[in-house]
Amino acid sequence: MDVYGIIGNPVEHSLSPPMHEAAFRERGIDAKYVTFEADVDRIEEAFHGAEALGVDGLTVTLPFKHDAFEFVEPEESVRRVGAVNTIDFTESGPVGYNTDMTGTLRAFEHHDVALDGADAVVVGAGGAARALAFGFEEAGADVAIANRTESKAHDLADEVPGATGHGLDELPELMAEVDVVANATSVGLESDDSVAPADAWHSDLVAFDAVYTPLETTFLGDAKAAGAQTIDGAWMLLFQGVDAFEIWTGEEAPVDAMNEALRSHL
Repeated sequence: MDVYGIIGNPVEHSLSPPMHEAAFRERGIDAKYVTFEADVDRIEEAFHGAEALGVDGLTVTLPFKHDAFEFVEPEESVRRVGAVNTIDFTESGPVGYNTDMTGTLRAFEHHDVALDGADAVVVGAGGAARALAFGFEEAGADVAIANRTESKAHDLADEVPGATGHGLDELPELMAEVDVVANATSVGLESDDSVAPADAWHSDLVAFDAVYTPLETTFLGDAKAAGAQTIDGAWMLLFQGVDAFEIWTGEEAPVDAMNEALRSHL
């Protein structure tokens, strides 16, 4: 039996296990997906221990995505992001991927949203924002980054080719001009807050929210009310798992089965 899992702290409420278990069942793969809650002060030991025990692959979640980058041979695109959320333990050593980035791009493709040539604003400057900003740029979009602490937006923009940095107060002006608005902050997580003013939305926009609890955040609700297309955060969660499954197994992921299992636990 192959063993895969998610490593983080905390991980007890992760939705990855039911999603991956459903994929293994659908494809008839003899494998288990388990949770590993690692001591934050012993994460290097945890990674080496997983490799020594023969774990086949790991999903890496907070707060260990940057630690994982130091442990693996990162894919080229991952080097720019500086964070790893998927590890494949190969015969030649652990290889690191960022399926938060690639999975988000697949979520946009699933919703028939073209990023090549689009103008996109990413709200936030943390790990999720880095993945989105680099992913959007790689897909051909022109990227603006808006953040409450404007200096952090400029710092991230300096790393992303062609990107510009802005304060959050500039968001309404940006929303009047761009095609895509992506919330990469935790604002709206189990709350009614939103990073975007309701009156700034219009029907020509596509709204993406990395937050998935609730599925329809105030950010997305305001966008929908203005006639904008919306993509909820569960799609990002789904497709990062889809990418991980395909990396680990070399098989096409059963997207519908994974999506059904994921949303049944939300």
